[in-house]
Order: sequence, then structure tokens, then C-alpha cells
Amino acid sequence: MPRSRAELPRLTGLLVLLFLLPVFPFSSSSSSSSSSSHPQWVLQRIPVVIPQHTEARPAPHFLSQARLDVSSTCDPECHKKAPHPSYWDLRSLLAYETLHSNGRLTETAIRIYGYNPNSNTTPAYLTGSSGKAERSHVRRKRQIFGHDGRFSIAGQDFLLKYPFSVAVKLSTGCSGTLVGDRHVLTAAHCVHDGKNYVKGAQRLRVGFLKPKQRDTQQSSFHLLSNFTNHVEGGPSPYAPPTSDIMKFQWIRAKRTHVPKGWIKGNANDIGMDYDYALLELKKPHKRRHMKLGVSPPAQGLPGRRVHFSGFDNDRPGQLVYRFCRAGEETSDLLYQHCDAQPGASGSGVYARMWDGRRRRWERKVIGVFSGHQWVERQGASQEFNVAVRITPLKYAQICYWIKGNFMDCREG
Repeated sequence: MPRSRAELPRLTGLLVLLFLLPVFPFSSSSSSSSSSSHPQWVLQRIPVVIPQHTEARPAPHFLSQARLDVSSTCDPECHKKAPHPSYWDLRSLLAYETLHSNGRLTETAIRIYGYNPNSNTTPAYLTGSSGKAERSHVRRKRQIFGHDGRFSIAGQDFLLKYPFSVAVKLSTGCSGTLVGDRHVLTAAHCVHDGKNYVKGAQRLRVGFLKPKQRDTQQSSFHLLSNFTNHVEGGPSPYAPPTSDIMKFQWIRAKRTHVPKGWIKGNANDIGMDYDYALLELKKPHKRRHMKLGVSPPAQGLPGRRVHFSGFDNDRPGQLVYRFCRAGEETSDLLYQHCDAQPGASGSGVYARMWDGRRRRWERKVIGVFSGHQWVERQGASQEFNVAVRITPLKYAQICYWIKGNFMDCREG
């Protein structure tokens, strides 16, 4: 006998509950010495974020230019003082819009199952002016901290080799990271200004950097030797000449998902917590992608280091890699002093740790580089570059966008 429509939501809930079994960290007495002496990815329980219903929205205007960086005067203390959202707030913040390549726009409400506010890194948001750091005079943003520690990646052996090969460029000017066979993770401000979709978002393209045949082996040698010296405390890196030897191959985006937390928020305040978006390409890119991971605490990162590669505007035609020590953190943001320039925003921030279950070292994307943040209080200024952390709830949402099946998103 066919079931009534009223029973369907109940059946969906029961199906979800069947898969909400606890997931425990992996451990084994036979683990290698590598796993016991290095930070590890911890297998943890992930909540379920699934669509409830979708409805059509008015067509976007595509009027404003994309901003290649986002600024905020709300510092870590400002974010920590913000009220924690309720379950119903989270459902509103994690609802999302989908922009289709034909210009059609839809909005999807979501449901959350298996959410534990005590174990989740809960988002912070601001409904009023309370908790906001005092604004000061306008100041030129500085995104290079002291000596410029960025590396220009050159040479076919490096550009086409993982992990550098997962970095892509958006036609709006930002960067992105391959996180699926046809999916790219980037920053929301690269396609949406907080009020509407930007110029170029409807016909958004993703560029894959490839070297021309004139590329030389010498560039690879300079990169490798200087990279090793820099990591080991030797001389600063040398950027090999790479002008006019790079080109992009472009693939159109089919769909763009943006969380309502970004659209409802202000790009200069707590809306920064939701500055992420996922692009679905019209065809597979045929490159190796980087897996998603739940952002661990900064002290759990090897050397407290984070890494990311992107296309900084001051080095046109070059892929730029950097790493640095993670600083302060909130539930949703990771503060650091990685050198970066506009154009690098949207890059996937990743870490490399030991996977005890698969018994191998693995890199995972744990955040999205958003932009610059500075605040001046009592005559002293603080400056940061900021990444949006992938929390368990964000992991569940992004993973569902990629796989379309919550059962494949239970491990983070």
C-alpha cells in the first residue's frame, strides 16, 4: 500500500537515526611509531545536514564587482563574546541558495540530525552592535607580515603534482580548491557580496593552471632547493622567473551553493563565519582532489602550521604557496599571519597528518582563506589573515553538496 505524504518526513527521520551510531577514534596496539609520535586525524561523529524543501527565488541582478578580499574589525574576543546560535538559528544559517548556470536561483531549507552543541565547534554570529570592536580611522590593509615568505611554484613537475595541482582560479578573480571529481571549494564573497550575486557569477568559470612547453627544468630545481632550505631555517626562498609561461584551461560552473549565514550576515562582521561556497563543474576535471576534514584545534596541528596555495594578484600567472603558524582561533575562524594578497582568498587551507585507520599521511582541507582582519584599540593595532574553519556542521553540509548522500558523510 502506498504511504501518505504525511508519513514521508517521519520515515526520513527514522532512516537518518539508523545511521546516527557513534563513531569512535581509531586506535590500534599495532600502530606504527609514526602514528604515536605525530598528530593524527581523529575519526569523529559527524551530524547530518540534509535538505528539507527547495523553492524558487527571484533572479539575481549580477551588478556589483567581486571583492577579492574581505575585511573585518571584529577580532577574536569580539567573536567569542557573540551569542551562540540555537538549533533553529543553525537551521536558518545553514539553509542555502543555489545559483544555476541558466540564471535560475533556488533556496533550500535544511534539517539537522545528530547535532551535539557540546562537541561541535559552534558558529558565532552577531545580531546587533554588541560585542563589536570599536572602529577606528580608515587604514590601508597590509597582508604581508614582515618578510614575504611566499613561494612561486614553477615547473611542470610541481604545478601538475599534488597538492599544488588542486589549486584553481575563478573567473571572478579568486582562488579555489578541488574537493571532488567536479567540485571546487571557495569563499562565498568571490561569488556573492552578502546582498546579491556579483558580475560573472552566472557564467562562472574555473581555470586550471598548466605550463607551456617552453617551461624549463631549472625552475623546478630552484623551487625544491630553496623550499627545503627555508623550511629547515636556511635562506629565504628564491622566486624563479615564470612570466609568460603559464596558461589556464577553463571549465564552466554548473551550480553554485552559498549558505544563508553569509547572505544574511554582513561581510565585515560575523558573516565572515560563513564565507564559503561550493561550485559544481559541468564536467569532471580529471585531477586528483583533496579530501575535506574537520578543523582540529590549532594546537593539534603539526607545528601548529597551516598551508594553502592560490593566485595572488601581485604575482600574475603564478601559483603561490605559503605556510605559517596558526594563531588564535574561535569556533569558526582561524587567525594566522600567512602572507597573502587579494586573489588568494577562496584558497583551501589544509594540514597534513597521520591517518591511523588507513595507515598513511594524508592532507585534508580544514578551512577556506577569507581575508584580512585588523582592529585598533587603545592605540594598539592587531592584524590577522583569517580562514573559515570547517566545523562538523559545515563538513556535513559541504560533503552533502558533493556526494548527495548523507551516509557517505558520517566520518570527518
